[in-house]
Amino acid sequence: MSSSDRTRVTLLGSTGSIGTQGLQVISAHPDRFEVAAIAGGSNLRLLAQQAARYTPPLVAAAAGTVAELTEAIAAAVHDAGGSSDYGPEVLVGPDAATQVAGRSSDVVLNGITGAIGLRPTLAALRTGARLALANKESLIIGGPIVAAAAAPGQIVPVDSEHSAIAQALRSGAREEVRKLIVTASGGPFRGLPRDELREVTPEAALVHPNFAMGRVITTNSATLVNKGLELIEAHLLFDVPMDRIEAVVHPQQIIHSMVEFHDGAVVAQLGLPTMLAPIALGLSWPDRLTDVEVPVDWTKAADWRFESLDDEAFPAVRLAQQVGRAGGTHPAVYNAANEIGVDAFHEGACGFLDIVDTISEVVSRHESADFDAHTVEGVLAADRWARAEAAAILGG
Repeated sequence: MSSSDRTRVTLLGSTGSIGTQGLQVISAHPDRFEVAAIAGGSNLRLLAQQAARYTPPLVAAAAGTVAELTEAIAAAVHDAGGSSDYGPEVLVGPDAATQVAGRSSDVVLNGITGAIGLRPTLAALRTGARLALANKESLIIGGPIVAAAAAPGQIVPVDSEHSAIAQALRSGAREEVRKLIVTASGGPFRGLPRDELREVTPEAALVHPNFAMGRVITTNSATLVNKGLELIEAHLLFDVPMDRIEAVVHPQQIIHSMVEFHDGAVVAQLGLPTMLAPIALGLSWPDRLTDVEVPVDWTKAADWRFESLDDEAFPAVRLAQQVGRAGGTHPAVYNAANEIGVDAFHEGACGFLDIVDTISEVVSRHESADFDAHTVEGVLAADRWARAEAAAILGG
């Protein structure tokens, strides 16, 4: 395959967990992909090393200066023994990822964490590129806006649960779907009563049983906020009512999610608890790449368990279901209050249970009619309001 035939990929959040694994997939299939652009956060050293290895024509960072990033790239190229002729266009600043997403590309992998991923998501959709979406927050807070901007089939989910649902949905017609079943590991504190959760430390909350992820997502998995966000995301991605989407605890996370059809058949997608396969499928959709992940070894005996969620100890999912049904800017408020709560928890300003308690209080104060859910300005105004309310609650 010639260079002109390869799929050009832009990676947003290239220095994070999703971005680095995306580059791993690309490295394993150099005849299929080329890196068109990378955008990272504040880790200029790693970003420069990625630039030196993949030589994209455009490199961007959210922090630092153009001079610092340019110097870091030159040093990385020198250390790697690369060509001194390589000199990419460099962008730096809080809007750099949005600018990069708006450039021409075939696929944009949005691996940014948090609400800041909304504008890059919209910029990518406007180009007509396929959006491999791992930044669930941009869809959750900007649901109507993102839905209006996306062409049919333009968004391919990268979250393992939603990738599993997308794959299972290929087994039947949309009108044949009775229910979506999203699986959850239960997090590191599965089975603990609510009273014992009061003593959870930030260090303990960052130990996920199956995945290695960043601080926010790992903490969200411990509170089960992440599962709540995923239910809302499934509702928005697949246009299935919230009351037909449920979560079930599956500690082994071999079954990533399931679709129940109206004849009673259930189609599940199985695989090891890693992100390589869903990332690869997001890049190559609807085709499958070869040898992305080691398959499950069916010759080894294994027990897979399923349990109901403990809503008393982990009320985040039940709250998310209420928020998803309410619609409007309620999901944006849920997400924003959580991001403030997670930061406060890790800064020692609140306890573990205070994260979801704060979300609940902010959501209860929210009047969706005060904000326009169909404009970016309205959604971000709701986001700012929720952050200020959460900060006031936690600081009071």
